Amino acid sequence: NLGWLSYGALKGDGILIVVNTVGAALQTLYILAYLHYCPRKRVVLLQTATLLGVLLLGYGYFWLLVPNPEARLQQLGLFCSVFTISMYLSPLADLAKVIQTKSTQCLSYPLTIATLLTSASWCLYGFRLRDPYIMVSNFPGIVTSFIRFWLFWKYPQEQDRNYWLLQT
Repeated sequence: NLGWLSYGALKGDGILIVVNTVGAALQTLYILAYLHYCPRKRVVLLQTATLLGVLLLGYGYFWLLVPNPEARLQQLGLFCSVFTISMYLSPLADLAKVIQTKSTQCLSYPLTIATLLTSASWCLYGFRLRDPYIMVSNFPGIVTSFIRFWLFWKYPQEQDRNYWLLQT
């Protein structure tokens, strides 16, 4: 979110700024809540500090070492695109497990729907703006959602026995 927030600020796009400000705030709250309940606080703090260090290095690079705003916009767009594509491709890491076990228990159906709607919305927004960084980076979200829908169709989730007992 912080990368796309910077991209939106550099581009002067109010929608990118608002959406990613809200996203960054929610993710910060999630990290703080996770940190509060996490039993291994030291490890999580170290990981969070490392991530913040990487973010500061990225900020320094894009805002201090790339003086040309147009070059900065292009490089930042490419940087954000790579991370967005990797985010959309990450659920496919469970693909082998799903096929091997013939079970989609490790996949979330609501998350798949949310991913499809979100990535399609951003794709359409990027298309409307003619912004390849927004459009292309969100297209894998649509593709991976359809792959996961196919997996749900091929290997339907078995209903939890406790859920079945509650219905009777």
